[in-house]
Parts: sequence; structure tokens; C-alpha cells
Amino acid sequence: MKSLKTKRPYFYILPALLFISLFIGYGIFRAGVESLGSNGSMFVHYTALLSSEEVYKTVRISLYVTVTSTLLSILIGLGITRLLYRFFTSVKWKYIVWVPIIIPHFVAAYLVFILFSQSGLLSTVLHGVNGFGLPFPLVNDQGYIGVILTYIWKEVPFVVLMLLPIYQQIDQRFEDVVRTLGGNTWQVWKTVELPWVGPVLLETGLIIFAFVIAAYEVPALLGVTYPKMFSVLVYEWFYEGSWENRPLAQALMIVLTVVMVISSLIIITISKRWKKQWAKEKIK
Repeated sequence: MKSLKTKRPYFYILPALLFISLFIGYGIFRAGVESLGSNGSMFVHYTALLSSEEVYKTVRISLYVTVTSTLLSILIGLGITRLLYRFFTSVKWKYIVWVPIIIPHFVAAYLVFILFSQSGLLSTVLHGVNGFGLPFPLVNDQGYIGVILTYIWKEVPFVVLMLLPIYQQIDQRFEDVVRTLGGNTWQVWKTVELPWVGPVLLETGLIIFAFVIAAYEVPALLGVTYPKMFSVLVYEWFYEGSWENRPLAQALMIVLTVVMVISSLIIITISKRWKKQWAKEKIK
């Protein structure tokens, strides 16, 4: 009977696992098959990726945008949560976080375009005030600033939403003890907050990283034609008139999938060990 209770959660997620296995799993399988060559050159398309300068530039710009967006979203979200989590006990304050989450990323990207493009609202206002517009482009620029801004204002509420329940569970008497013993804000963070929020920060960062690096709509609208991010390059290779690059698109997505699966396993393992270690210390 006890073993049945421990296995019950797995039955609850069984429909989702079946859906993932049948549809997403089959799609990955087909992509893997189509990415392979023939006539004794099975990995010819993967070899072609390694020798492509365009792919290397895509990797660099994708990692730059993804890592920057993830780190800034987590830092800003963490700072907002630490400052305001006592106010979020009221539902009306939580709406401030919930509203940006329900806005689709494409709509968010379009709003950034309207506000920060060279002929956008902000540039028009600045030109009317001092005769000058924006000093440099914030959208469709080589630095992908508009893309990063879009992901930050979309993912910061997600970070707050993930951290908020954790901060509301922390016993504030721990902070009082550290303060009484002469501890500063950094020592409070390191000894009281980090053991609680650390695993959640890792998992949240993983979710944001995986989403940003594979998302299409924001870099397609606010990015540049060269260098392209992963999703835009794969989309163009897959749907362009010539089918010669379609196996390359499949191979690139398979590589990205394998890297993300391995990274996810590593981060989830670290997070679980962190939680177990903290649980043992709490018992002691």
C-alpha cells in the first residue's frame, strides 16, 4: 500500500509523459533520422555544421543573448522579490506580476518595437523635446538589445513568481538571529536565503535558458539578418526554396536538443543534491 502511494504522482503525470513521447519524441526521432546522411557518410551534415562559419557566429550570438537575458532576468527578479515579497501577500499586488506573464512574447516584442525603434514612440518624444531621437538603435541592432529587453521584461515576472512562494516560507526569525549576531545583508543572503532559493534559482535559470535559446518570434521580429540566432537560422534553412539545407537544420536542432538534455540532467542533479543537503542540515 505504501509503495502504491509513492507511485501515485507518476500516474498523475502519465498523460503528459505519453503526449511528450508520442508527439515530441516522434518529432525528435524523425529529425534525427533526416539529419543523417547516406552512402557511408552518416554524419556528413554534422561535419558540415562544424565547418560552417555561419553556425559559429550563430552559436556566439545565441549564447550571448541567452546568457545575458537569463542572468539579468534572474538578478532583477531576485532583487524585486527580496524587496517586495512582504507586499505580495495581497492578491492585488500579485496582479502586477501576473499581468506581464499572460502577454504573449510576440506581443511583447511588438510593444518593444513600437517603443524603442528608431521611428518609435520614445524616439519621437525625444525628438520633440530636444530635437534628437535615440542615439543608437535598440531594435534590429547587432547587439540584439531589443531582444534582450523583451526577454527581461517577460521573464522577470516569471522569476518573481517562482521565488515568491520560497521567500514566503522562510522563517524571518533566522534573519533576526543573523542580524542580532552582527551579520550584514550579504551574510543574511548567504546563510538564510541562499539555501532555500538556490535550487529554485538553478531550475528557473534552466527553464529561461532553454526557452530563450530555442524561441523564434522575438529574434525574428527584433533581430538582424546576420548573424542569426539558432531558431531563425533553422527556420530559414528548413523552409527555404532549396531543400539542401533541410538536413542541416535538423542536425542543428538535434545538437541543441542533446546539449539541453545533458545540461538539464546536470542542473537537476545538482539541485536535488542541494535540496537533500539542506534538508539534512535542517534536521540536525
